[in-house]
Amino acid sequence: MLTLEEITQGKQEVGYTTPDDILHEHDDCIRIAYEWLDAQKKISRKIHKTYALKHLVEKWGGRYVSQSDVEVAAFLHPLVFGEYPHYNFSSKLVLPSDDRLKDIGEAFTQDYRDRMKETDYSNRE
Repeated sequence: MLTLEEITQGKQEVGYTTPDDILHEHDDCIRIAYEWLDAQKKISRKIHKTYALKHLVEKWGGRYVSQSDVEVAAFLHPLVFGEYPHYNFSSKLVLPSDDRLKDIGEAFTQDYRDRMKETDYSNRE
């Protein structure tokens, strides 16, 4: 799991897509985004398809997640490159296992999970 120090450093070093609109409610939002990205199948190039990426992440994690949170998570992930929302993962999305969220206290604290559609995903972890 990402440490406080890693997240703090990531927030300082990431090149935000919209630097005038940075929002981080809780570091666990970055952890949720990191786990979602980690579950995706990585490919050698950035995808061209545009997803409502932050919405997919927050519905899976059951909590609001900002675009800024996803950007920091992607920056911190050693296998992810690109810029929001075009990262190097397959367009055949993987629904991550809920086990990834068991140690993230803010997961499932809001009603976003009620809006998740499993049909958005091609595969399950």
